[in-house]
Amino acid sequence: MPAVRIKDHWREQRLFDRRAIVSAALIGLATAGLIARLVLLQVVHHDYYAELSQGNRVRTEPIPAARGLIVDRSGELIAGSQPAYQLELVPEEVPNLQATLAALVQLDLIRPEDINEIERTIASSRRFDSVPIRLRMSDEDVGRFAVHRFEFPGLDIKTRQTRWYPNGPLAVHALGYVGAISEQDLKHIDRAAYAGTALIGKLGVESTFEHELHGTNGFREVLVNAQGRSVERQGGALMNASLRTKPPTAGDDLVLSIDLKVQRAAEDALAGHRGAVVALDPSNGDILALVSLPGFDPTLFARGISGTEYGELQNDIDRPLFNRALRGTYPSGSTIKPVLGLAALTDHAIQADTKVFCNAVFYLPGSRHVWRADKDEPRGYLDLPEAISRSSDVYFYRLASTLGIDRMAAFLGPFGYGQPTGIDIGGEKPGLLPTPEWKRKAFKRPEDKTWFPGETVNMGIGQGYLLVTPLQLAHITGILAERGRSFRPRVVKGTRDAAGHVHSLAPVEGAPIRGVSDIDWTVVIDAMIGTTHCARYCGTAWVAFKGAAYQAAGKTGTAQVYSVAQNAKYNAKTVPERLRDHAWFIAFAPAEAPRIAVAVLVENAGFGSMNAAPVARKVLDTYLLGPDGKVKPPTLEAAAPSLPAPAAPEASTTGPPRPQA
Repeated sequence: MPAVRIKDHWREQRLFDRRAIVSAALIGLATAGLIARLVLLQVVHHDYYAELSQGNRVRTEPIPAARGLIVDRSGELIAGSQPAYQLELVPEEVPNLQATLAALVQLDLIRPEDINEIERTIASSRRFDSVPIRLRMSDEDVGRFAVHRFEFPGLDIKTRQTRWYPNGPLAVHALGYVGAISEQDLKHIDRAAYAGTALIGKLGVESTFEHELHGTNGFREVLVNAQGRSVERQGGALMNASLRTKPPTAGDDLVLSIDLKVQRAAEDALAGHRGAVVALDPSNGDILALVSLPGFDPTLFARGISGTEYGELQNDIDRPLFNRALRGTYPSGSTIKPVLGLAALTDHAIQADTKVFCNAVFYLPGSRHVWRADKDEPRGYLDLPEAISRSSDVYFYRLASTLGIDRMAAFLGPFGYGQPTGIDIGGEKPGLLPTPEWKRKAFKRPEDKTWFPGETVNMGIGQGYLLVTPLQLAHITGILAERGRSFRPRVVKGTRDAAGHVHSLAPVEGAPIRGVSDIDWTVVIDAMIGTTHCARYCGTAWVAFKGAAYQAAGKTGTAQVYSVAQNAKYNAKTVPERLRDHAWFIAFAPAEAPRIAVAVLVENAGFGSMNAAPVARKVLDTYLLGPDGKVKPPTLEAAAPSLPAPAAPEASTTGPPRPQA
């Protein structure tokens, strides 16, 4: 009979107990994990998940900061802000973008030619951002959209601040403009900082000082329904009490060195011509006027310029978008003669009273090439002061040949020829100070790399490869006025923050011109004074300055646009207008205590004495003379000019504005 195994109750009990303990431990661990998770969610991360939950019913809308004001040195408004209606689109809320844009075109709310740019901007934006697609809507546009609003989910009308230029094109090339934020702009800006903002600085002060002008955005929380529409009025005071709002901080205001009275006078005097005027204070580098004509109205860009309008500006033969004052490069003409005269005196290449015979022609030894002078060229024996005052080309042909290109370039460089002035707005060109080394690098053919003596002769009257900008010449004139002291030109002289504190910027002094004696400075400046007077002899600009209430030191210049053949004569009447000589004039005044230096360029206008000097006279009169026609005494400017009140924080709406009566 087989053995019968008796059931081991004790062993089964121990197995059960072990299993029960393990199960209890697992249940305990699971319960502890659940409790820990609940604590993590409900206590530790409460704020985070509460905010996510809030996001289902609350939308955070940016409140764009008001852009800073721009005023002139006296506090006169140059650029401000105005409220305007703006059509905006949230990409993630629009079911069919192409159909929506096509419908807006049918309603004449956007232009067909703008669709591609709008689509690129939307593609570059975040899906939840509100993207402006139409700036400055009229009341009729707002009404037309309101009637069809139910057809456009994801679109809304906002009240935003837009840029306002009360003086139109006045000083536009110094001021610059703002334009719609483009696809390229989105690549280098902080998108969160520009949320709800449609405009950004594009040129001039508006661009260079974009960071200061922009300000810091605020935000407001708005209750929304499932369609994203605001329902905050339905929630009552209790529901709305938890909604947060942070006001924006307006951008800094900018105080420019520009004097709008001088700016207007310069633009009026140059009206009808292509050219540039730059006036500055030689004692600190403050730009008093920066003119480039023709110009354009920056409001075109602030309201959203059309492709047709931009094409007209870009294709205009007179190039209104081109900043001639900073980027236009031209031969200096005879305006170089005072500096070359100073170089010759400093290097003892000639004495001030040394007489040189001038008979309107010049030959290099061993050369048959003839350098001719104008028919009005002074003839006979001339010393340096008379050669500057009466602008003798032959005298400076000889002087340049005597000095040589190396000594000329070494002396011209510290004055700023061939290098940017460092002005505080972008876009400046450096001009060109040619040297034999430059020519060896600039040309490819071996026969073109050689520097010829005739090229040195041409530089003696500011022709050949030498190029300057009107800003450079104004800066150089300021150095002459200050007898070698140099200051970096600047357009912005101070800022005012949102709290109303004005911060003045200190002038930046450059390296002075060294090695020039006081006697030599006096010789050259007296010669420039002779340019505007008619005493022992008549200077080339004496007619323009006849009867002036102050003493000005100046120099005329005429820059050739093209070369005349050896046996040909230049006749302005038979030359096409755009191939005629450019007219230059530089000056500073009062000569004994300079307060303003100016450079005037009039393109294709001929002689500087007839066409540029009168413009400079009007600029100097406006700045120096009072209502009684007498020279105003120099006054200390107030540290804080009277500025307009800062703009109020920008409002934001969630629906179309109520029509106004």
